[in-house]
Amino acid sequence: MPAISQDLRSPGPAVDAFAITPSDTVNYTQGIARGLYIGGAGNVVLVTPQDNVVTFTGVLVGTVLNVCSKRINATLTTATNLVGLM
Repeated sequence: MPAISQDLRSPGPAVDAFAITPSDTVNYTQGIARGLYIGGAGNVVLVTPQDNVVTFTGVLVGTVLNVCSKRINATLTTATNLVGLM
C-alpha cells in the first residue's frame, strides 16, 4: 500500500485521526492536524502551524473546525472530547 502524503493544502477528507489532550507547551506528536472535531461543547484555544493563537468561543458539539493546528492549549479550552483530523 502506498504511503499517504500529509499535504495540508490538498482538499479531501482526513485520512487519520487521534485523540487530543490539551497542553500549553506540548505540540501533537502526530504532526499537524488538518481539522478538529469537537465532541463536547465549549471554547477551543488552538495554535496554528505559524504559532498564531486563536480562540473559538462557544463551539457546538459535533462541530468540525477546518483549520490546521499543532496544539490545543489547555488554558481557557473548555471543549472536551477533541479529535485531531489528519
